[in-house]
Amino acid sequence: MHAPHRRAQGGFQMPYWLLAAILISVLIMWNIIADQGYQTIFWALMRGVTTTIYVTTVAFTLAVILGLVMAVLRLSPLRWVRECATFYIEIVRGIPMLVLLFYIAFVGAPWFVDAFNWATGPLQANGLMGELTVRMFDFTWRAIIALTISYSAFLAEIFRAGIEAVDRGQIEAARALGLKRKHIFRFIVAPQALRMILPPLGNELVAMIKDSALVSALGVQDITQLGKVYSASTFKFFETYNVVAFLYLVMTISLTLVVRWLERILGQADRQSSTN
Repeated sequence: MHAPHRRAQGGFQMPYWLLAAILISVLIMWNIIADQGYQTIFWALMRGVTTTIYVTTVAFTLAVILGLVMAVLRLSPLRWVRECATFYIEIVRGIPMLVLLFYIAFVGAPWFVDAFNWATGPLQANGLMGELTVRMFDFTWRAIIALTISYSAFLAEIFRAGIEAVDRGQIEAARALGLKRKHIFRFIVAPQALRMILPPLGNELVAMIKDSALVSALGVQDITQLGKVYSASTFKFFETYNVVAFLYLVMTISLTLVVRWLERILGQADRQSSTN
């Protein structure tokens, strides 16, 4: 007896969780359209969407680059390189995001300014360079640096797991054929590792969108900060945080659906290549 198919051939079945999320979103959207108070809140918070997307995009891009570098160093044949990369990853992963955010903003930035001014002291004395002050460091960039450092450690382990999951026999065969290391990584390791790390990579991006709300602790004008300021001045906490939650849900659920779509595309490509 054949098991029933969960979806029709070539069709699509709406998940119940997605249907429930859409219904809640429609309800909130209706309130935004029909209620003047909700409209005011919505447009007041929309200014923070740009900041949230900007912080997340820049921080995640930098975290991917730094995480990939750390993953490669973690796989280095030199022990001291592996130990240094492992030290960075384990220390960063053990520090809470909010603590790291405060540390970078209020400890790391002043240290960097002092070190920069000390290194460029002769140039400043001759008038060739101005003195750097802490106020020149925008809090938005302090938050971006903190998110980059924190997520690079987690992404490094994701990249490392994906690279190590590639069959060693394929790498050895490529070496036997005379391919260089950069070509092996580009044409053999990277495509296969990407398919395996795409789901956790998407999960980390969704998590960063949510963790970007922590930058409001530094006064960065993101969605959460604007919602906090607006609700404190109007005492409309229920309506304001409904809109705040709605904006985050739209971004995170949309991104989740895009990641799942990419997974299906890559899965179909794998099946087609295996049948051919």
